[in-house]
Amino acid sequence: MIILTEGTLSLDEVKRVVYDNEQVALSQDTKINLTSSRNTVENMLNKKKTMYGINTGFGKFSDVLIAEEDLDELQLNLIHSHACGVGDPFPETISRTMLLLRANALVKGYSGVRPQLINQFIALINAGIHPVIPQQGSLGASGDLAPLSHLALALLGEGEVFYNGKRMNTMNALRDADIPSITLKAKEGLALINGTQAMTSVGVVAFLEMDKLLHQSELIAAMTMEGLNGIMDAFDHDLHQVRGHQEQIDVAARISEILYDSNLTTRQGEIRVQDAYSLRCIPQVLGASWQTVNYVKEKLEIEVNAVTDKVLHPKS
Repeated sequence: MIILTEGTLSLDEVKRVVYDNEQVALSQDTKINLTSSRNTVENMLNKKKTMYGINTGFGKFSDVLIAEEDLDELQLNLIHSHACGVGDPFPETISRTMLLLRANALVKGYSGVRPQLINQFIALINAGIHPVIPQQGSLGASGDLAPLSHLALALLGEGEVFYNGKRMNTMNALRDADIPSITLKAKEGLALINGTQAMTSVGVVAFLEMDKLLHQSELIAAMTMEGLNGIMDAFDHDLHQVRGHQEQIDVAARISEILYDSNLTTRQGEIRVQDAYSLRCIPQVLGASWQTVNYVKEKLEIEVNAVTDKVLHPKS
């Protein structure tokens, strides 16, 4: 069980939810903090404060005040107006990741959404209901507006989803899974779509696939060493320690561990003096690849746990 809190969601936890279908829940402390954050929005509305996108129009219409009785409709209209993506839908792995990452951004408590909204995300994730989200139409940056609008439709019982291997009307899927649809309150439409979760989800899934590929590459490299009676001296720890690149050191150590006590590898001079570059430079080549992937991982983990909404004053 992955518990969503105000803390950090790791890429390993994302992997467990997306690929292993691990269930998700919301911590009790986070529910309390979300309620407090929501009360901030309600209090500001009661004081008739002007707040962008909450009781005003959007973009060029930010100076247009919205009547109190129209605030909920404003949020729904925002979703409808931006759900205009085109092209083939993202794979279910991407839309499932988007559900998790957007929920994770909102639980930080800076967006003023109700706990009920997060619970709706969690219900869809745990039921395996994944929004149909067109791949084309996003601005990126904090403007994954179109993809996130299509995601938001699923929370409301609108649009289409993938469920049990079928593409279907969202209300049918929610009915089959016994999940009621929800309606949006002031601020929540804006909070749902002001984010980077489309491009971040694509990046996360690409990273997870690359991470798996590099681990497989090390196993393939080890098998190649055995198949060609490779010389293990090239993987000696001290040699790579002198070079100093940690990822290179780590690759040499892992392959040495895989091939420990192998009867198919050799030592220098037993068959040949040295192997071709493609064998003796395996740690250097794969080490450089790991450096790149680790850099990407660092940036993705920051973005996975970032708040990209127009935030309330922290914990105000």
